[in-house]
Amino acid sequence: MAARTVDIDEDVTKALRKFRFQRRSQGNAAIVIKINKVALKMAVDEEYDSISIDDLVEELPRNSPRYVVLSYELKHRDGRTSFPLVFINWAPSSSETTMMTLHASALLDFQRVVEANKTIEVRDAEEGLTKEIVDERLLS
Repeated sequence: MAARTVDIDEDVTKALRKFRFQRRSQGNAAIVIKINKVALKMAVDEEYDSISIDDLVEELPRNSPRYVVLSYELKHRDGRTSFPLVFINWAPSSSETTMMTLHASALLDFQRVVEANKTIEVRDAEEGLTKEIVDERLLS
């Protein structure tokens, strides 16, 4: 097996598993993962419960990539509500090159661990992530 550039720490795997299996009845929740470039390991950066997409965007760094796993309250056209898992690859174009390279190198490994329903790529921190964008991606 080839060596990975960035390891997914066991704490991250446990936190993701716990996050994935939490039963939600309303609102959005998110877990934000960052890469520690010295240790070459992923770490949980933040966890949010009942957070709007706008507030989540406010909390995310403008110049540093993050992996975000979002449990999203989706209102279907037929009136049902579901809570799909959305993987957001937060990679603002203003991020430092070495961090972007590490982030990109670990992306597929992280996606496999997350097993999200949809992936959304965000390069533009200001405009790239809105409730409308998430709804559109999930309902299409």
